[in-house]
Amino acid sequence: TVSDLDEALASAERSRKAWSSRPAKERGEILVSAASILAEKAGAAARDLSSEQGKTIAEATGEYARAVETLEWNGRHADELSTPIPLGPNRMIVPEALGVVAAFTPWNYPAVLIARKLAPALAAGCPVILKGAEETPSVAVHIVESLRQAGIPEGVVNLVFGVPVHISRHLLSSPIVKVLTFTGSTAVGKQLATLAANNLQRCILELGGHSPVIVCEDADLATAIPAISEYKFECAGQSCNAPSRILVARSRYEEFLFRMTEAVRKIRIGPPDDPATQMGPMANARRIEAMQRLTKDAVEGGAQIETGGTPLDRPGFYWPPTILTGVPKEARVLHEEPFGPILSVAPFDTIEEAIDEANATEYGLAAYLFTGAADTQQRLVGGLSA
Repeated sequence: TVSDLDEALASAERSRKAWSSRPAKERGEILVSAASILAEKAGAAARDLSSEQGKTIAEATGEYARAVETLEWNGRHADELSTPIPLGPNRMIVPEALGVVAAFTPWNYPAVLIARKLAPALAAGCPVILKGAEETPSVAVHIVESLRQAGIPEGVVNLVFGVPVHISRHLLSSPIVKVLTFTGSTAVGKQLATLAANNLQRCILELGGHSPVIVCEDADLATAIPAISEYKFECAGQSCNAPSRILVARSRYEEFLFRMTEAVRKIRIGPPDDPATQMGPMANARRIEAMQRLTKDAVEGGAQIETGGTPLDRPGFYWPPTILTGVPKEARVLHEEPFGPILSVAPFDTIEEAIDEANATEYGLAAYLFTGAADTQQRLVGGLSA
C-alpha cells in the first residue's frame, strides 16, 4: 500500500545519517556476518528458490554460493570505499554515501542480483529500499533476514513487495530516493529512467540482451559446443546475457550444426528437484507463450526447426532446447530478446559479415567468440558492440 511505501521511505531516511557515519569497517563486518549466516541456510534457501522459479537445485545452490561470496567480498572491502584520495597539496577526494537507494530485482537470478545491489550500497553507507520479485519471494526474505540476524540497524534495509508499476512510481517520485538500481527488461528500464529523471536520481541499469556467438573457422568445437550449451540453457535460457544467435564460419557450419543439435537433444529436462535434471521448466505460462510466438513467426518466415520447437506434453512449463536455422533477417526471434531456450544458427563467409550480423540488434550486453587466432580475436573484440 501507499502507507507501506511511505513507511519504508521514512524508515530509510531516518537511518541514513547514522548508517553513513558508522565506520566502514563495522558496516563491512555486518555484511561478512550476514554472508556466514546465509551460507548456513543456503541449502534450504536453494530448495525454496528452485521450487519457486524452476531452476535446478544445482543452479540454485550455485547462485546462493555467489550471493554469499558477493556479501562477503563487499564486506571485506568496505573500508576501502571511504578512504580519502589525495590529489595534491591541500586537496583530496573524500567519498560520501549518496543516500537512499531504491533497488528493483528480477526473478531469474534473484539471490545473486539482490546481493549485488544490497552489498555495495550497504558497504558504502547507503540505506536500501528493496523491491523483491513476487515470483521468488523467499530469496529476498532469506537475504534480508540474514542481514537482520547479523545486526543491520533498523531501517537500513526495507523490503517491499507489490505491483511493480505502483511501487516504482511512488518511490521514484520521492526526493528521499537518490539512486535507482534496476535489472530487467529494456522497456521497463527506459520507463524507470524517465521517472528517475524528474528528481535527477542516479541510475544503475542492467537491461536486456540478445547475445551473439561467433564460431570461427579455427574454433575448437569440442570446447565451443559444451560452453555454448552451458551458458545458453542454464535457467532454461532465461538470462539476459545468454547466447541467442550463433554465427558459424561456413566451412564449419554443417559440422557445428550436427554436433550442436546432437548435444542439445541429450539435455535432460525434468523437475528441478531431480538431481539428474539438467534443465528445468520455465518460470511461467507467459514464457511458454513467448517461445511459441517467436518460433511460429520464424517458421512462417521460412525457418527450419532442427530440434525442439513445441512445448513438452507434460504438466508444467516445459519448453525443450530449440535450434532454428534459415531464420529470415526480419524474424522477431532475431530482434526481440528470446529470454528462453531458443537458439538460431546461421553461416557467415567473412569476419566483417559476422561482425555486422552480430551488431544487427539494439542490444549490446554481451557477446561470445571462439577462435584460436589472436589477430581474429582482436578484430572481433574491436568490432563487436558489446
